[in-house]
Amino acid sequence: FHGIISREQADEILAGVEGAYILRESQRQPGCYTLALRFGNQTLNYRLFYDGKHFVGEKRFESIHDLVTDGLITLYIETKASEYISKMTTNPIYEHIGYATLLREKVSRRLSRTKNESRKASVTSEENAPVEKITSLVRRAALTQNDNHFNYEKAHNFKVHTFRGPHWCEYCANFMWGLIAQGVRCSDCGLNVHKQCSKYVPNDCQPDLKRIKRVYCCDLTTLVKAHNTQRPMVVDSCIREIEARGLKSEGLYRVSGFTEHIEDVKMAFDRDGDKADISASIYPDINIIAGALKLYFRDLPIPVITYDTYSKFIEAAKISNPDERLEAIHEVLMLLPAAHYETLRYLMIHLKKVTLHEKENFMNAENLGIVFGPTLMRPPEDSTLATLNDMRYQKLIVQILIENEDVLF
Repeated sequence: FHGIISREQADEILAGVEGAYILRESQRQPGCYTLALRFGNQTLNYRLFYDGKHFVGEKRFESIHDLVTDGLITLYIETKASEYISKMTTNPIYEHIGYATLLREKVSRRLSRTKNESRKASVTSEENAPVEKITSLVRRAALTQNDNHFNYEKAHNFKVHTFRGPHWCEYCANFMWGLIAQGVRCSDCGLNVHKQCSKYVPNDCQPDLKRIKRVYCCDLTTLVKAHNTQRPMVVDSCIREIEARGLKSEGLYRVSGFTEHIEDVKMAFDRDGDKADISASIYPDINIIAGALKLYFRDLPIPVITYDTYSKFIEAAKISNPDERLEAIHEVLMLLPAAHYETLRYLMIHLKKVTLHEKENFMNAENLGIVFGPTLMRPPEDSTLATLNDMRYQKLIVQILIENEDVLF
């Protein structure tokens, strides 16, 4: 550290010593620190930040020395191979090893309920060169060869990742360089790619059940693809149980079950998945199961009626002409992701059955709209005022969906 010195002084100190660096305090902005680094016969200046670790961009380092080492590697690679890097994404292996991969033997689906043991797949390229390692890319190709009736489109959930040891991008097959945060990894399926390559990867994520740690609070599409189901198994299990023994229960969905018991059901699903026991012998009060279903919807990181479509549904609800309003709602329904649409459709069919027993349970479409409006749709911004202003429209949307489920879906 050389204190408050100018860029010119830093340049003099570092002159002629490739890879050397110093730290200095800015003359123009005291309290701000700059890394002066000699590379390519010139002195490069980067503003330094610290939040417990040192960083210039998005990578964070324990020491300045590690930051400089990683920076020199990156600068060298990008300088010497800039033309090559710019062409990396033009002929990716992803397109060849992805859906069009030639599999000599099908990889049995590990998630299948009828097969418990997975087999190793022998994968060859178009030149018949063997691919020895079963990567997440090959695994995805194998999954597409199996019967998957619910192949909903899903974007990858990429997060910056530090790879230990040499690693290659599964999109372009090129080396990932740097000391840390060399690329990104999909936290749902494990696909490893360069950050720049992640922009070109299609929305074909096939979540790996090993990476899905829970059922509640998990993205809806991620959950159904991981379990290879049409809808979240929580929804199917709870609705099946409610329709078997609770349709005539007074105040169904309005009367609350014990919070402690609802949490027990939640933990059972998180722990046991579709094998969770929610039968009458364990939970005789049907309101506990109804409460667990509502909690599942409330805990979704993206509501069933997504943030992207929320305002469009609210605007549709404000239309005074009933026929035009119904048409507008139908158009917005078509914008929902496939898994969200299917879940909403199935729920509305169920809630319509609930209203058919209104004489016993006292729950009509309007009452259910009051209960499920805020549960199924939330405004994108966390605003209490917006939520209060929209409550009557939330209720109306769900009420219309229930009353017209046969037409809208």
